[in-house]
Amino acid sequence: MSSSRIDLSAKLLLSLKPWRNAKTWRIAFSGGLDSTVLLHLLAHLAKNQSLPTLSALHVHHGLQAAADAWPAHCQSVCDALGVPLQVVHVQVQSGASLERAARDARYGAFIEATQANELLLTAQHRDDQAETLLFRLLRGAGGRGLSGMPRERVLGRGHLVRPLLDVSRAALEAYAAEHQLSWIEDPSNQDRQFSRNYLRHQVFPVLTERWPQAIATMARSAAHLSEAQGLLDDLAHIDLASASTANEFDWLGLPSLALAPLAKLSTARQRNAVSHWLTTRTRLPDSDHWSGWDDLRDATGDARPVWRLAQGELHRAGGRIWWLSGYWLRIPPSAGVWADPSTALVLPENGVLTLTGQIPAGSLQIRYREGGEVMNLPDRGHRDLKRLLNERGVPGFVRGRLPLLYRDAQLLAVANLRGLDGNEQEGWHLQWDPLSEDQGLS
Repeated sequence: MSSSRIDLSAKLLLSLKPWRNAKTWRIAFSGGLDSTVLLHLLAHLAKNQSLPTLSALHVHHGLQAAADAWPAHCQSVCDALGVPLQVVHVQVQSGASLERAARDARYGAFIEATQANELLLTAQHRDDQAETLLFRLLRGAGGRGLSGMPRERVLGRGHLVRPLLDVSRAALEAYAAEHQLSWIEDPSNQDRQFSRNYLRHQVFPVLTERWPQAIATMARSAAHLSEAQGLLDDLAHIDLASASTANEFDWLGLPSLALAPLAKLSTARQRNAVSHWLTTRTRLPDSDHWSGWDDLRDATGDARPVWRLAQGELHRAGGRIWWLSGYWLRIPPSAGVWADPSTALVLPENGVLTLTGQIPAGSLQIRYREGGEVMNLPDRGHRDLKRLLNERGVPGFVRGRLPLLYRDAQLLAVANLRGLDGNEQEGWHLQWDPLSEDQGLS
């Protein structure tokens, strides 16, 4: 075995040591140089090492005519190495950034393919890490962005791992040449209208001519920043723990935080904690667009501030901030007659409703609040529903979704609100199970 294979194989095994008990190692295989070397290394290691099952995944974006021939090339490479290949065709959404749209489509396919106890291996290397650092620096990224690509992270129900981040592009090129590998040269990699290509072909040659170790030292800086970001994440966990208190509306299944513990922190710690909390839920705004947090935090009286973000909204109610996304941002379709109240009623885009105990007599309907509703309470007479909801501190964003049980024009019950959710004497109650956050994601 050649020295280059021994060196890279040893690095690869060391990098993947924590994942040797995974069910599957799936290689993201574009057919380019980097993923070809990764696939070749793993296929040969599997001959004398006890590794998880290997497979490859090729994502076909369909963005250029040349790409139509790539799945066949990838198939031939995988057949020669004895590694099964899955080809996934994706639709790239049109938008301002073709690079971002293609990446989103690609990672959507990765998430779909990665199951529990499985790894998705990608072949980004040290040069890619340096490019990422400079690219994000030029965009004004914060600590999280400047820490570069993480070595591993959760992906779908499994994990994504980048085992070659300590390996240079030159080392991969030398390995490919020595082992006479063939790979795809993507014509778009030469198109310098794309920012990363411009950095690779125009900027880095100039930098490395003056500072030969520029790529290595920039990748090292990314590693230092990643360590610093880890400490900030630890601090966020501490701060979020004090704000992750139980509340009487936990049954909504919505992520929320108590505002008072956060408001006591410095502005920087608030932003660090909230960013950490939101990072898995939405694309975060840049530093110039955090005024929405200030408005949310500082609102007084009856104000109902909303901070609209890329994938959802933050609302403030009852001394808490609430994350809303997906169906929670839409008006639920009308429900109508409950033909068989002895069985659960699936509400369109609004969960499931059940009646427990003795079913009330008469024709029952489910409606949503429109305003002006009045409810007759045994001990209080007729009361405006708005006032009753105010008394119980029901968040404003919930009120239009709360199922209301009617018999003809009479409001009988409001789901889940003690004292309003049924009739104690007759022994029945109206129970609503909203959709979970995962089901509600757009």
